[in-house]
Amino acid sequence: MKVLIFPDAERAVARVADTMLSLVRANPEAVLGLATGGTMEPVYRALIARAAGVSFARVTSFNLDEYVGLAPDHPQSYHAYMRHHLFDHLDTDPARLHLPLGNADSPNAEAERYDATIAAAGGVDLQLLGLGVNGHIGFNEPGSSLGSRTRTKTLTQKTRDDNARFFGADEEVPHYAITMGIATIMEAREVMLLATGPHKAQAVANTVEGPVSTFCPASMIQFHRHATVVLDEEAAAKLKLRDYYQIVHPDGEEVDLG
Repeated sequence: MKVLIFPDAERAVARVADTMLSLVRANPEAVLGLATGGTMEPVYRALIARAAGVSFARVTSFNLDEYVGLAPDHPQSYHAYMRHHLFDHLDTDPARLHLPLGNADSPNAEAERYDATIAAAGGVDLQLLGLGVNGHIGFNEPGSSLGSRTRTKTLTQKTRDDNARFFGADEEVPHYAITMGIATIMEAREVMLLATGPHKAQAVANTVEGPVSTFCPASMIQFHRHATVVLDEEAAAKLKLRDYYQIVHPDGEEVDLG
């Protein structure tokens, strides 16, 4: 696992956006795994700002999750989030942009279909991940099977409370979501997890240095063959090996050993 600690959130965000753009430049038909939430909004702004001359017309994307019960045109759906924050600002092909259908007649059948669609596309080249304060990735809450596939998942009250800010005062935050499973995420050829701010510091420590367990589902990426964790100083504050990570990658930068 590569741990990159940047002096501030802006530089951490820039690194994630630049990594995505570098992949698309090198492979215009790349398959991107995308995430949502507040952490991703500055990433997508940076990506759009840097995307001049880079075409996304042949890029395929798969989002991690969607709320059960929300139609794609619901303003709080992740379909709407992705259109607003990213898709409408690039030359994307809507036929190549995939999210689970939250209003499917059978959420369980939709989850199986979605997992099969990812496999049929050849898998994900780069999976972008945020990190919940309880250690969840996607909507894989604590207690999730580390061998799980895409499925429906009951959300914790903490996750619902954290996401309530995206809903109106008279709207109820959904209780369920369709999410890529841990095993599905781990099949991506590369994963990149971004966490910023002091409120993520304990979750980061559990993910990077804690035991691999269902208590912190994100800790499973310790076993990934090509995982990068991108942090700002505040999110890295509780890492015991923080000084060593800085020696290996000073201020998050690569060291060329020839």
